Amino acid sequence: MSFLTFAGWIETAPAWIQGMPEWLQNLLYQLYQTFIFEDRWKWFADGLKITFIVTLGALAIGIVIGVIIAIIRSSYDNLRSTKPSVLLRIANSFCKLYLTVIRGTPMMVQLLIMGFVIMIPKTDFMTVVCGILTLGINSGAYVAEIARSGIMSINAGQMEAGRSLGLNYVQTMWHIIIPQAVKNILPALGNEMITLLKDTSLVSIIMLRDVTKQTQNIVAKTYSPFVPYISLAVIYLVIVIILTKLLGILERRLRKSDH
Repeated sequence: MSFLTFAGWIETAPAWIQGMPEWLQNLLYQLYQTFIFEDRWKWFADGLKITFIVTLGALAIGIVIGVIIAIIRSSYDNLRSTKPSVLLRIANSFCKLYLTVIRGTPMMVQLLIMGFVIMIPKTDFMTVVCGILTLGINSGAYVAEIARSGIMSINAGQMEAGRSLGLNYVQTMWHIIIPQAVKNILPALGNEMITLLKDTSLVSIIMLRDVTKQTQNIVAKTYSPFVPYISLAVIYLVIVIILTKLLGILERRLRKSDH
């Protein structure tokens, strides 16, 4: 049984519910249908697990891609006056093309292409992988600019100091420039994680059963979208508020460490 009628629910409801106004009875009935009946709260829990997995996986991929692209582009900018190598020029051109394409096309279109043209996943696991890869590749384009701005914000004297200590360009970037840049961009990376979390709502388009898709499945069972979709909005809002608070704490600690 996947549907309980309002009349049937009222008949078995306690007397204190039967004495309520009809609008309140209807609200409680929808809440019961959405969360309690057939343990549908577990649908939300399972969907949230997928949402967090996709968010964290995509963020990790985005950071790796973004940092690599940021290093290539900032290295090209720093070495432009000394005629960078052919390999670096090719890599920089590829990075610019990647940024143009990814930032210039909607994420939903990228999901449709990845899910129905390139990968065409046939299992739940591969659907999760498809979602992580698509969102990670998309996030990498934005993390790249965040990381590049962090690298370029470091005083040029830091590079000169590293070179004067006998470090080559790569060693100076890895041991001196990047650690300082990471500290500067951590708040922005936190905001990117929040954006990614909200963007996971789009992966339902490739049939990935995240919390949004699970909510749609509940609506299909209850024929009542009000409580499920409002509940979904509240879930996202609460998570974002918690993450925002944590980011605020992190930023305050970073500011204190600078003094």
